[in-house]
Amino acid sequence: MAALLILAAGMTILQTSANPYVTALGRSETASSRLNLTQAFNSLGTTVFPKVGGLLILSGAVMAPEAMRQLSSGALHDYRVQQAASVKMPYLWLTVALVVLAGLIAISRLPALAALEQNPTDNEGPQESIWKHRQAVLGALGIFTYVGAEVAIGSFLINYFGYLVGMDEKTASGYVSFYWGGAMVGRFIGSALLQRIRTGNLLMFNAVVAALLTVVSMLTNAHVAMWSIIIVGLFNSIMFPSIFTLGVDGLGKLTSKGSALLIAAIVGGAIIPVVQGYIADKIGIHHAFFLPVICYLYIAYFAYDRLKAERANPHAA
Repeated sequence: MAALLILAAGMTILQTSANPYVTALGRSETASSRLNLTQAFNSLGTTVFPKVGGLLILSGAVMAPEAMRQLSSGALHDYRVQQAASVKMPYLWLTVALVVLAGLIAISRLPALAALEQNPTDNEGPQESIWKHRQAVLGALGIFTYVGAEVAIGSFLINYFGYLVGMDEKTASGYVSFYWGGAMVGRFIGSALLQRIRTGNLLMFNAVVAALLTVVSMLTNAHVAMWSIIIVGLFNSIMFPSIFTLGVDGLGKLTSKGSALLIAAIVGGAIIPVVQGYIADKIGIHHAFFLPVICYLYIAYFAYDRLKAERANPHAA
């Protein structure tokens, strides 16, 4: 548990610093495109490396639960020790790779982020509270609802497919990969589209389509309902990078605090699925998906709010 806590803390710190850095490495108009591209490779890693890790860690014989129950207490203890030891070398090699990567970043001549210190919207004198910046507060709620909706849908898919078409868990897990894979593909596509389309426009379109697809899944049955909810993954793709970019845009010296607030809002992925599970117990899994619909509608509102702010003042965020 301590190791998991340290790992999670490191990932949080990394995202808090890396995401705004990516947005500031070029023109603000294409910041969402750059962040979508980096997130696409993030998705590629989460798609490929669990399979690689599984081959490395689970390469030995894995005993069936029925066979484990027949072992004596001493033999069962020895088996568990042997299985636990199988993760040591893969994790040590992963540690070495991360240390090498950190070293390469440390010696690289990365540009200074002077642009973040010279934003025209900065106020002179003491820094304002981050809570006074509308884009950051609404963006944090946008991250909360997006991650919550994405994880809630992904977490329920295996049971949902079983309910819809009587699919067994092993087969259903294969279809779940299409949902997450769609997000990866969509981010590569979105990175190109955002070179030409305003971030707010594409974000609002994707959020509305995701909401409509979820409603279709709720109102239909069998394979129509199954594939409509799978396709939602494709439209989830650009949401996190786009919400993040719009949320920190124009914060100037408060960018780091805004980034921390937005990353902290990822906790929605731990809260909204639990709420949806409670609702599913009360009204059934099929119609419990109205909660992600509400989340996507809020994201559409956030995108509209940012577009309206941009029209009112080109320098506003």
